[in-house]
Amino acid sequence: MTELSSPAPVRLIRTESPWRRFLRTFVKHRLALIGLGVLLLMGLAALLAPQLTPYTFDGQDLDIIGTPQPPSRAHPMGTDELGRDALTRVLYGARISLSVGISSALIATVLGTLIGALAGYYRGWLDTLLMRFTDVVLSIPLLPLVILVSGMIRPSVTLLICIIGALGWMGTARLVRGQFLSLREREYVEASRALGGSHGRIMFRHILPNAIGPVVVSTTLAVGSAIMLESALSFLGLGVQPPTPTWGNLLNSASQWLQGAPWLAVFPGLMILFTVLAVNFLGDGLRDALDPRN
Repeated sequence: MTELSSPAPVRLIRTESPWRRFLRTFVKHRLALIGLGVLLLMGLAALLAPQLTPYTFDGQDLDIIGTPQPPSRAHPMGTDELGRDALTRVLYGARISLSVGISSALIATVLGTLIGALAGYYRGWLDTLLMRFTDVVLSIPLLPLVILVSGMIRPSVTLLICIIGALGWMGTARLVRGQFLSLREREYVEASRALGGSHGRIMFRHILPNAIGPVVVSTTLAVGSAIMLESALSFLGLGVQPPTPTWGNLLNSASQWLQGAPWLAVFPGLMILFTVLAVNFLGDGLRDALDPRN
């Protein structure tokens, strides 16, 4: 009589959660980690500016007024021609520049996501109308358009955020439209539609979460573009007005001292450079981490 062989043990295969897969891929991107660290450090320094420096951004040292002073122990980044500490103004300028970049990028992302989602989901005449409008706005050079609007209105910080955000949504709209066009015919969308799901539920509960990766990457890149745009406007005197410091108007003020006091332009210029590079590196890391093929 033959003995029955015992069944082979069943091996349980552990599936990796999306969050763990995201972290595993993201931490492999060294430049993205460096970019995230730089942005966190800059944000923390801007937030703690009153604790990091004993000066106010518009405080003047009357003993050295008239000529910019080079970096020293008392003033690590030197002073400007009005006797104001350059380090303090760079830190307070980071508050404005970072808040304008992040806030305007979020506004542009929300507007672009909404327009792209409506165009890609409903298609037909609504898609044609929204995309032709997007193409018209996209055909207008962004910087001259923002300069024109800023010159007419002379914006505050809040208004400048709204202007940059309202004129920077077109790329996100086209990206989201493409994602919705490819995802609206998937099986889970058809199943939700067959079960009586509303259009809003299908769009924002089922389709949008699966298209969120490119949107997040687009948002991070939009932050760098918005910071550059704000700096350009402030440099031209059409952004935030002195004495409130931003990196752009610090460069504008330093332009007349490039020969005698180059440090006034070097430090805010480096802050813009490092911030934009950090945002781009972070965007590259997020793109790789959110790619479902990884």
